[in-house]
Amino acid sequence: MELGLKGKNAVVTGGSKGIGRSIALALAAEGVNVAICARSEGPLNDTLKEIEALGVKGYREACDVGDEASLNGFLDNARAALGSVDILVGNVSALGAGNDLQAWAANISLDLMSTVRAVDKVLPWMKEAGQGNIIILSSISGIEVGTTQPYAATKAALISYAKSLAVDNGPNGIRVNSIAPGSIKFPGGVWDKMEKAGAERYHTTLARIPCGRFGLPEEVANVAVFLASDAASWVTGACIPVDGAQHRSNM
Repeated sequence: MELGLKGKNAVVTGGSKGIGRSIALALAAEGVNVAICARSEGPLNDTLKEIEALGVKGYREACDVGDEASLNGFLDNARAALGSVDILVGNVSALGAGNDLQAWAANISLDLMSTVRAVDKVLPWMKEAGQGNIIILSSISGIEVGTTQPYAATKAALISYAKSLAVDNGPNGIRVNSIAPGSIKFPGGVWDKMEKAGAERYHTTLARIPCGRFGLPEEVANVAVFLASDAASWVTGACIPVDGAQHRSNM
């Protein structure tokens, strides 16, 4: 299938590890030039090399997406480096540890407001171009009630935000969708660390996944590439779970 992505330019926040890294590499494999940001230089540099090895242009910048000036600077620099921003993938999370006020502040700042600010910055560029594609990473925690309230609430807000953006910007040629991953395991990630620590939560979570295993970042990335492509030209306002039937709602 011809995905029609070659030569497009994408920005992936939180693009140096895990799901973000896999999305960045999957887009690059389809001929997309990719700009990534994260807080740590080392993983950014490693991922940039992998992007460029696929024969496309890459750009990387250390950035605190919770800081408006830092985020805006990265987005301006990414646009200058690539020439445009055709695809925006919002993929940053505080991972929502706890239910205290500090956890609420972290999740609202990183999960929700960094995405809102990135969209607010990029959306005028897409409107001017008459086309664009925005993909927001949520979670199955945003579909059904979980035990971590700040994380679940902000992830639900992102799904609603993506839907409203899709409705408002359909006339502008801009598609907006969200993805709700389930429990995704990768080296150095939360579930990898839990397994190595022998945490009970690792085994109880695994037992609740009908497919019998944790998901892979690449499996989320494949869905992101589809949503960004011409193959999904009539898909907008959707929230797509990628979870091996892990969540229990009808959505």
